[in-house]
Amino acid sequence: MTSPPRVGVLALHDSKESKAILNAVEALGHDTAWLREENTVVRIDGDTLELEPAVDIVVNRLLLSNTDQPTEELGIARTVAAHRPMLNAPETTAVAAHKMATASLLAREGVPVPKTLLALSGSTLNAHRREFGPEAVYKTAIGTHGGGAWKVETDDVLTAKVGKRRAFLQELVGDRERPRDARVYVVGDQVVGAMFRYAAGEDWRTNVHLGGAVEDASDRLPPEAVEIAREASAVVGLDYAGVDLIEGDDGWVVLEVNPTAGFRGFYRATGISPAPHIAALALRRLGVEVDPDRVEDLAATLDDSPPTCMPRPEPRTFEEPPIIGLTERVVVSGTAGTQTVVGKADSGAARTSIDLSLAADIGAGPIHTVSTVRSGSADKSQSRPVVDLVVGIGGTQHTVAANIVDRSHMSHPLLIGRDVLKHYFLDISRRVENPNAHPLEDELVEE
Repeated sequence: MTSPPRVGVLALHDSKESKAILNAVEALGHDTAWLREENTVVRIDGDTLELEPAVDIVVNRLLLSNTDQPTEELGIARTVAAHRPMLNAPETTAVAAHKMATASLLAREGVPVPKTLLALSGSTLNAHRREFGPEAVYKTAIGTHGGGAWKVETDDVLTAKVGKRRAFLQELVGDRERPRDARVYVVGDQVVGAMFRYAAGEDWRTNVHLGGAVEDASDRLPPEAVEIAREASAVVGLDYAGVDLIEGDDGWVVLEVNPTAGFRGFYRATGISPAPHIAALALRRLGVEVDPDRVEDLAATLDDSPPTCMPRPEPRTFEEPPIIGLTERVVVSGTAGTQTVVGKADSGAARTSIDLSLAADIGAGPIHTVSTVRSGSADKSQSRPVVDLVVGIGGTQHTVAANIVDRSHMSHPLLIGRDVLKHYFLDISRRVENPNAHPLEDELVEE
């Protein structure tokens, strides 16, 4: 062990949660290190393992659910865990990141989950979809912030995959008039607090990232729900987790067990920051005594300012993004299928737009909100339904919230907005031939 003990956080992204945990460790009087791309080195020499920066324990904050290559991130976590003890070990976070794997493990151990069905072929999935009644939840097995989740009618034809990711059906549980669920934050074997989350507007998803409202439930959640959350975290094997539950006709069931749950919405609702509790757990695992009153005092503030250990980024050579043309072949995927079309780039549009007929053909939807757009030649704003859409260009996929527009009079059924273009360099001199192209198109520009 280094002297004094040193706690590291493994996170390659610039997350406020990582900052808060590191600041909490420092406030408890101990050294910290942030394991990032700029400073992390692993050496193996014979049977000698060396990790830089030197730490005694690592808090794992790697995100597996929103990366194109979760196996790469998992391999990094396993590499570091071979050198030092880790909170939220790689194997447990791999299970938690896969929603179907989590549900299967919980059900095996007697933790209640909604009725769920995974089928590896589309025909089998559709043969069983009506077992869920008129509506169901259709999810990709890996996803975050509510992306990759749709409320569908079970008469709809569905696919076994959305884009590159497997999808499954789950019973629609809870109040359909005002959707509500609960998140319980568990650290070790202790429940830190709980909040209710309510869906925003016409959306049915309660995620804070999507604008969901929150309120404190720490003293209002029934004891059986609290115990289910504690048990769910323990069954998956996580050291800390945000456990999402929902109340159905037969009681509370677990929706997800999140190993990298955010702090901001939780703190806004409860006035409690999980960061000092996670920091204290890491120190206690090293045999360090921690004053519980000091932890409670620190938890009353969410300090996510840049920590003193934040490494200075090294100068990098500029890496040019991939180039796409004014028109490109694009693979679009929805809940019912995939099609390849020629799309047109529009750097003046904040959001990608898809033709109404194409959206229906691939099962893009259901509608989860409405956006306001205006035409360059019109005085009045127009409302457009918004749906989740998987857009693939050159083998790379992006999940975006796309406008549905009647583009039957336009040459291109897909207008590529800045939500996708930000990942590319646009070369307007390069085009893919489209046999239906018109010389000019009067496109919509979002406000």
